[in-house]
Amino acid sequence: GLQERTRLKSIRYRYTAVLVLQKKAAMLCSSKQALLRQRAPVAHTPLGKAALRAAGKQRSGRAMATISMDPESFVIPAAPDLTPDGEWEKILTGGVCTPKGFKAAGVFAGLRASGKKADLALVLADADAVVGGTFTQNVMCAAPCLYCKEVMGRKDTVRAVLTNAGQANAATGEQGYKDALECAATMADALGVSRDDVMLQSTGVIGRRMKMENFIPAIPEIAKVVGSSEADGHRAAVAITTTDLVSKSGALRVMVGGKPVHIGGMCKGSGMIHPNMATMLGVVTCDASVTPEVWRGMVKRASIASFNQITVDGDTSTNDCVIGLASGAAGTPLISDANSAEGKQLEAALTALLQGLAKSIAWDGEGATCLLEVECVGARTDAEARQGARSVVGASLAK
Repeated sequence: GLQERTRLKSIRYRYTAVLVLQKKAAMLCSSKQALLRQRAPVAHTPLGKAALRAAGKQRSGRAMATISMDPESFVIPAAPDLTPDGEWEKILTGGVCTPKGFKAAGVFAGLRASGKKADLALVLADADAVVGGTFTQNVMCAAPCLYCKEVMGRKDTVRAVLTNAGQANAATGEQGYKDALECAATMADALGVSRDDVMLQSTGVIGRRMKMENFIPAIPEIAKVVGSSEADGHRAAVAITTTDLVSKSGALRVMVGGKPVHIGGMCKGSGMIHPNMATMLGVVTCDASVTPEVWRGMVKRASIASFNQITVDGDTSTNDCVIGLASGAAGTPLISDANSAEGKQLEAALTALLQGLAKSIAWDGEGATCLLEVECVGARTDAEARQGARSVVGASLAK
C-alpha cells in the first residue's frame, strides 16, 4: 500500500557495512530497495478476540495493563536473506518457531517511550532446552546480561527467553538488577517453572528504569498467547527491534547424521554495532540433541565467526547478547563431540545462519551508506584474518 511504498522510498538510499571472513578478496555495494523486494514480511495470522484483548491486573495492586497484538504494531518489512549457501536448505519465512519444540509471541505492552510498535517478546521451549550464550565484554554490562551469565553458571538448561524493547536496563544500578530479577520471577510464576529457567534480554534507552508498571502485568499475558506458527516467530522478531528499519530472522534445514534438523533465529540491531561477545540481541533455536558443553562451544564459535565480525559505528553495546537453545525435539542421536561428523554438520549450519543474521544487522546499520564485505586471504590463522579484515571495515578512513 501507499504507506509501505512511502517507507521503502524513505530508505531507498540507505546502505550498510559488513565484515565477513572467507577465502577470497571482494567488496560489494548493494541496494536495500532491491533486496527488500526479494523477501516480503510474513503475513499476519488473524487472532481471536481473547488474544487481542488479553489484559491482566497484578494482585499486588499494580495498574491494569493491556497487551495488544494489533497488526499495526507489527508494520515493518523483513530483512533480505543474506545467509551463505551450503549443504542446507534455507527456509525464507522461518524463524525461532521453525525448529521443533519452540513457541513464541510478540506483543505491544506500552514499554516504549511512544508509539504502538510491539515491544515485548517471548521464546518458549516446550521442555528443558540446553542453553548456550555469548555476552558483551563492555565493562558497563547491563543487568540482563549479568543475570543470564549467572544463570548459565548454575544451570545447563532453561525454558524461556523474555525480551523487552524500550529501555536497556543498563546503567541502572542495583535497582535495575532487582527489576531484572522481578521480571524473571514473574515470568517463571506464569510458566510454572523456576526463576533460573528464564533468560532475559533488554534493549532501548540506557540509564532509564524499565516501565515496570506496564512490564510486570504484561508478563503473565504474553505467556497466554505464544504459538508455533511462522507468524508468531515474526511477531517476536518485530517486538525486539528498536531503531531497526527491518525485522531480522531466518531458519535452515540441515541433515545431521542422515536426519533433518532445523535451526532458527532472530536478532535486532542497527546502531551501537561493534560486538565483542567473547545494541545487538539474538535468540537461536535448534531441535538437535546436543550436550551442554558441545552446544555452548558451538554457539560461542559461531558468534565469533558472525556477530563479532560486523561493525557499523565502532561502539560496543552494553547489552550485546546471543542466547542459543537446543530442544532435542528432532529425535536425533545425542551429539557429544563437536569434531564428529554430526557435530561439524550442525556447527556449519549454525554458523551460516548467524552469519546471515549478522549481515542483516550491518545491512540495516544506522546512517550507513554502503555495504562492504571484506574477505581476507593468506593469513596464518583465522584469528589474524579476522583481525585484519575487521581493522579495514572498522576504520573511519576506509569508510
